[in-house]
Amino acid sequence: MEKENIAVGLDIGTTKIVAMIGKKNEYGKLEILGVGKSKSLGVARGVVNNITQTIQSIQQAVQEAETNSGYKIKDVVVGIAGQHIRSIQHTDYISRNNPEEVIGEADIQMLIDQVNKLAMLPGEEIIHVLPQEFKIDGQSEIKEPIGMYGGRLESSFHVVVGQASSIRNVGRCIQSSGIELSGLTLEPLASSDAVLSQEEKEAGVALIDIGGGTTDLAIFKDGIIRHTAVIPFGGNVISDDIKEGCSIIEKQAELLKVKFGSAWPGENRDNEIVSIPGLRGREPKEISLKNLSKIIHARVVEIIEQVFNEIKAYGHEDPRKKLIAGIVLTGGGAQLKHIKQLVEYITGMDTRIGYPNEHLAGDSDEEFSSPLYATAVGLVMNSIENKTQSAVRIEELVVPKQRATFHREPVAPVAVEEYEEEEEEVEERTAPKEKKSESTGDKIKRTFFDRYVDKIKDFLDNAE
Repeated sequence: MEKENIAVGLDIGTTKIVAMIGKKNEYGKLEILGVGKSKSLGVARGVVNNITQTIQSIQQAVQEAETNSGYKIKDVVVGIAGQHIRSIQHTDYISRNNPEEVIGEADIQMLIDQVNKLAMLPGEEIIHVLPQEFKIDGQSEIKEPIGMYGGRLESSFHVVVGQASSIRNVGRCIQSSGIELSGLTLEPLASSDAVLSQEEKEAGVALIDIGGGTTDLAIFKDGIIRHTAVIPFGGNVISDDIKEGCSIIEKQAELLKVKFGSAWPGENRDNEIVSIPGLRGREPKEISLKNLSKIIHARVVEIIEQVFNEIKAYGHEDPRKKLIAGIVLTGGGAQLKHIKQLVEYITGMDTRIGYPNEHLAGDSDEEFSSPLYATAVGLVMNSIENKTQSAVRIEELVVPKQRATFHREPVAPVAVEEYEEEEEEVEERTAPKEKKSESTGDKIKRTFFDRYVDKIKDFLDNAE
């Protein structure tokens, strides 16, 4: 029987951490097997600022996903975002030794490897090298060079760059949580896979992912990514403004925003008031919904204007670069009432809310088709594309051998007599399986990895 291709995406956000396990069904749609969600405690504006808290939040989300799905997570594809992300346009070329041979994947890989060696600013690292359009011997606008003849292969690239230390901190949190990192993807790229259609990418579209700590932008034209940017403001800044403006605590500000918030102040009447319980025996506080909307409106306008400046910087006003499909809003911030109308008013561009339900199987839980899960769905799709086998059924795992370092789930107690009687039989049955699935290289890697994780855990314990 063919092994199931189980994919796992981990969205490490500023407000929440989502671990999502999924696989492709027979119709090519994404079937979600389990989701775990936890409050993100050690992340600010997309960047890890407390290793220990982030590890705990990741473990909580992973454990919940494992319990819901009945699968044990081995490795994950992680979304990377944060204010340290920037993108540059770069053009490079290679001269081929034999122009009489057709161009193959090896030539394109050689060109990409050459771009990967670009000198960056101190402390920066290249995350993605995305080829745009190719030129062969001066002939431009070639989208697919494989199979063509030519001596000089040239391409323009969209290069995404991030802070090396921030990327390593994310990797370290994942490895310390007892799982491995199988891939890194820029979060707006993952979201775009989940909510944009190929027609929109061809026509020209700007994806705005409004998260808790950052607002991510990805611009597509002619089916190719043209521009990415991360604006260091998101939904949390709106909640902070409500907290300060209404003199209430953070939890109440968040609830007010979600339940009664609107990005359009004209919507509320002057006499609409919501009462909030006072702290520890104090009088309840009355807050006008019109004032609430004014606070939200001011901050949302600022975020959208910054995003619109990035869209203008890409060259949207040039007729050849026009984004015909307009704007797609996704992320938790896209659920704010009347935000679609406000974006249309400020930018003058057609706008819609992006839901990831197009790629989900018909029987999926309605909750997962929310814009909130767009990045997580995109990461699982990315993991499926990479053909990763990221999780195994819990019943397939060997029960007697318990490795304390990695086991996050509570293990059912086994009677000592029973254990001794069955140990030999179980060992015998499982030994050949283990030999078959694990190579010597894997064993060496695993023992090294065990030592590495132990070192990190010792370090964290001492740091505390």
